[in-house]
Amino acid sequence: MSKVPYPKTKYYKVKCASCNNEQIVFDSVKSTVKCNVCDEILAEPKGGKAQILGEIIEQYS
Repeated sequence: MSKVPYPKTKYYKVKCASCNNEQIVFDSVKSTVKCNVCDEILAEPKGGKAQILGEIIEQYS
């Protein structure tokens, strides 16, 4: 029986600290992710995984 590899990356629902907008963010971003409403930075690339600056509400695998 062979094992099926599962991805190690995740998606997060992040709430903006400024305007409370919620949006989905990938955990391995390659560029800065800004809020769609107020342009506040929600995530920044930091090598492998992203630095999430907003509040993480939910995690999707």
